[in-house]
Amino acid sequence: MPVYLLFLLPMAFLLQPGTWAGEIIKGKEVKAHSRPYMAYLRIQRGTKMGRCGGFLVAENFVLTAAHCQAGKITVVLGAHNISRQEKSQQVIQVKKAYPHEEYDDVYSDNDIMLLELSTPAKLSKRVKPIALATAGKIVKPGKKCRVAGWGLTIAHNNSSSANTLREVQVKVLKDAECRDLRYNNWTMLCAGKAGKGDGATQGDSGGPLVCRGKAQGIVSWGPIDLPGVYTRLSTFIGWIQETMEGTPFCGPPGLTA
Repeated sequence: MPVYLLFLLPMAFLLQPGTWAGEIIKGKEVKAHSRPYMAYLRIQRGTKMGRCGGFLVAENFVLTAAHCQAGKITVVLGAHNISRQEKSQQVIQVKKAYPHEEYDDVYSDNDIMLLELSTPAKLSKRVKPIALATAGKIVKPGKKCRVAGWGLTIAHNNSSSANTLREVQVKVLKDAECRDLRYNNWTMLCAGKAGKGDGATQGDSGGPLVCRGKAQGIVSWGPIDLPGVYTRLSTFIGWIQETMEGTPFCGPPGLTA
């Protein structure tokens, strides 16, 4: 039976007292503010603090993973170095979270959540939505994509904080390369390369898998030393639109086909 390293589940609290975090494995720092859709999420579950990733899809909505749900979530937009108070940063509280109604925390299925912001983001060159996948259109295996996030960097068993946004390139794989008891090719896709350790892990949860300028997936989970598994966004476009349309201040700039 494979051993799993889940990107963000309650067991992740065991990593460090009161925290959970993660890394972009073998990634590199991106040019500051070159990914204006990225959102940094401060997660609070009781007395425990942590982080997740996310991405802006409309001026008042951020998309992330359902397993990032918590009692209190604060969204930071326009950030590059999260240890600094950059002038471009917008810190906004979440008004309401909309995890998918059929999210399964055992099998990590339907791992998607919309966050409605208490106030709309002020759009600029450093804060803007990203286009989403086309409904029903499958990303072809072999496609090179990128995944970004903030978290810990790990080298030779020594971890240190990585406060700047980092990114790594991964390749979309065939479903047959990602077979697992929990893998559902309708709601999930996988990317990376077995044994290489390239990709995302804890703390990068909720961030986007971006292929040619469109968000095609959400960082979800993955076994140790095997490809990462992402929520397949093309399956959920209808759910995203319906959820956003059911709330006030809805603006769909991130839903460009």
